[in-house]
Amino acid sequence: MRRIILALVASVALLPLSAQTKPTREEYSERYNLLVSKLGAAGVGIETLLQRWEKDYPDDTDMLLGQFSYYFNKSRSEKLEVKSGNRYLGVAPSLTLKDSLGNDVNYFLVSSFDDELFGKGTQALDKAIELNQNRLDLRIYKISALLDYEKDSPDMALSSLKALIDLDGHTHPTWEYPGLVSDKDLFPAVMQDCCFAFYQIGTPTSYEAFKELSEKMLAYYPDAAQYMTNIGSYYLVYKKDNKSALKMYNKVLKKHPDDYATIKNCVLLARNSKDVKLEKKYLPMLIRVSPDETEKAAAQARLSAL
Repeated sequence: MRRIILALVASVALLPLSAQTKPTREEYSERYNLLVSKLGAAGVGIETLLQRWEKDYPDDTDMLLGQFSYYFNKSRSEKLEVKSGNRYLGVAPSLTLKDSLGNDVNYFLVSSFDDELFGKGTQALDKAIELNQNRLDLRIYKISALLDYEKDSPDMALSSLKALIDLDGHTHPTWEYPGLVSDKDLFPAVMQDCCFAFYQIGTPTSYEAFKELSEKMLAYYPDAAQYMTNIGSYYLVYKKDNKSALKMYNKVLKKHPDDYATIKNCVLLARNSKDVKLEKKYLPMLIRVSPDETEKAAAQARLSAL
C-alpha cells in the first residue's frame, strides 16, 4: 500500500497543469518540494521532474540546486565499518560490540560515492555558482560536498576554501547567503564555521588545514580574534604545546581583552596544566565576561577554593 501511495504522489507531481500551459518556475519548485518531502532527495520521479524543469528553465538556480541534491544523494551510500579508536572523522561509533576477548569493537557509518553521479551533482552546482557569483551559500554547498567526498584527505575542499578566501580578499564581493544578514561580518563568520568543520574532524590532516585556513584569514583580517584563537587551539589541542598556545591566546587578549572564547581556553589550559597561579589570573576575567550566570558562579566558587 505504501508503494502505491508513493507512486501516486510522484505521478500527481508530474502531471501538467493543462495540455497547453507550461508550468511556471514557482510551480516546478512546488512540485519538486512536494516530491522531496514525501520521497526524499533522490526519490522516484524526481529526476524526471528535474529534466522537464531544466528543459523549460535551463538557468533556474532552484532547478540546479535540485539537480545537485538529487545526484549527490543518489551517489552517496553508507555502510558500517570497523575502525580503531573512539571517533572517526569527529563522529562517535554507530555501534559498539564486544570481541571474543571482551574488547570493544567500534563500527562507524562510512560514506562512499559513485564518482560519475557525484560529478553530475557538482557540475550542476558549478553552473549555479557561475550564474550567481555572489551567492556564498552555493560555494559552501560545494565545499561541504567535497569535504564529505574526500573524508580524511580534504585536499580539494581545502584548495577551494583558500581560493574563496583569496577571491574575497582581492575583489571584496557583496556576498549573499539566504537566511543570513549580508554585512561585513558574514564572510568571516562563514569561514569560521568552515574552520570549525576541519577542527571537528580531528585528524592530523584536518588540524593542519584548520591552522592553514585560520592563518590565511588572518592575512586578510589581521585583527580577527577568532582566527588567532584558532591557532592557539591548534597548539593546545593538537600539538599539546601549552606554551605556544598561551602565547597566542595572550596575543588575542592584548587586542581583545574581553574575548570570551580565548579567556575560557586560558582557564582550561591552566586547569589542565595544574597551574594554580595561572588559573587565578584568568578566572576573574572569565567571571567578568561570561554570558552564563551558572558558569560565572562556578568560576567564582573555583576561584574561592584555590
